[in-house]
Amino acid sequence: MAVEDNYKVGHVIMITLSAAIGGFLFGFDSSVINGANVALKGYFNCNDMQLGLAVSLALIGAAIGAYFAGRLADKFGRVRCMLAAAVLFFISAIGSGLPFTIYDFIAWRVIGGVGIGVASIIAPIYIAETSPAHLRGRLGSMQQFAIVIGIFVALLSNYIIVRISGSASNLIMGIESWKVMFWVEAIPAFLYGVAAWQLPESPRFLVSKGRMEEAQKVLSMIASVGIKEKAQEIEDSFKTHKPAKLSDLLETVAGKKRVAPIVWAGLSIAILQQLVGINVIFYYGSMLWQSVGFGESDAFLTSVISSAINLTMTIAAILLIDKIGRKPLLLIGSAGMTVTLGILACCFLFGSDASGNLTGNSGIFALLAANFYVAFFAATWGPVMWVMLGEMFNNRIRAVAIAICGLAQWGANFLVSWSFPVLVGKDGIGIGPTYLIYTTFAAISFVLVAKLVNETKGKKLEAM
Repeated sequence: MAVEDNYKVGHVIMITLSAAIGGFLFGFDSSVINGANVALKGYFNCNDMQLGLAVSLALIGAAIGAYFAGRLADKFGRVRCMLAAAVLFFISAIGSGLPFTIYDFIAWRVIGGVGIGVASIIAPIYIAETSPAHLRGRLGSMQQFAIVIGIFVALLSNYIIVRISGSASNLIMGIESWKVMFWVEAIPAFLYGVAAWQLPESPRFLVSKGRMEEAQKVLSMIASVGIKEKAQEIEDSFKTHKPAKLSDLLETVAGKKRVAPIVWAGLSIAILQQLVGINVIFYYGSMLWQSVGFGESDAFLTSVISSAINLTMTIAAILLIDKIGRKPLLLIGSAGMTVTLGILACCFLFGSDASGNLTGNSGIFALLAANFYVAFFAATWGPVMWVMLGEMFNNRIRAVAIAICGLAQWGANFLVSWSFPVLVGKDGIGIGPTYLIYTTFAAISFVLVAKLVNETKGKKLEAM
């Protein structure tokens, strides 16, 4: 009987769920700004450029956190990195609700961004390293599931606060409502720290440090038989292991160095996951729908509905990823996003009046297209990208490769998030042309996945 058939699945799931709280905070922290950006603009009297920076500079922090997370995880362990991320989330949540200027607000958000970057890298690594191959896709999807739950809870929390106060700019017990939105995050940040404190260290990290007895003890918590064999299998994969460095991502072909194809594949899916514009919906959704004629409360509700669809379709992805496979889901998602983004772009291009408000049935079609777009993303690219980054690289380069891909992913996220208010502002190209750009990248993603990405379904990490 294969070792994978004897995993203590219940315990593995509990470990995965605890680790995925980092994903929840990732989603919450990145989306809580959605409800505050209009109020922020008025509170600090900032322009479109400054608003874009207030929203997006946290992503530079995320890029920094993602880049160094892999190295720190290899040096200090996965669990310690999770604890550090929890502290950063907590500090950012409190500080973001106590800003004096737009600049110290940005600083607090950048601190939280570093936490996001660390959590975005550590959770996929940890989950992949504590999961059996035949369940790794579903368990890895828990990271994305937790992210979308975090997004949903953040937007729902914002909506409830606005319903109570009447507006994000109004007061609750003498405090501006948008400040309360950020303070709510301190609760799950504290819980993440408590959960991470209880987690066992990754057996692959322990083996890499020569701590075989500890690794076997952790493996005995995860699997019921074949403990020594599994530990030996992991150790064998590290026999030629040296500290990972950037040059390990290169290969020599005909005497010349080039970036390995697997790294190009990882970079492609990491960058394109953002260039299709998904986070415009979750960072600027409320502002977007208000700008085309929706009232503030309705705009907040629309964002909550989109987030609920995101959550529901991520569940579908968890059920499908180990049956259909990673690559087919990516291709389905690319095709669906290309069509729905194209429809959304046409609604804004041809269905709005001189003031930019959607007219006639354009509003209905735009909402439907936007929510189908979210559904396609959530069922495919949302979870599959993170699962593949956690499993597509071999043990020797995994940490450094994921760090580079995470850096690229957050860089693309920053570019999209910073540019959106500038592109759709009074001096920009407008909403319709902006969505045409996202449509183009969705089409490109189909071609690149077809050419570069290999299936990883069911393969052991040691076989990558």
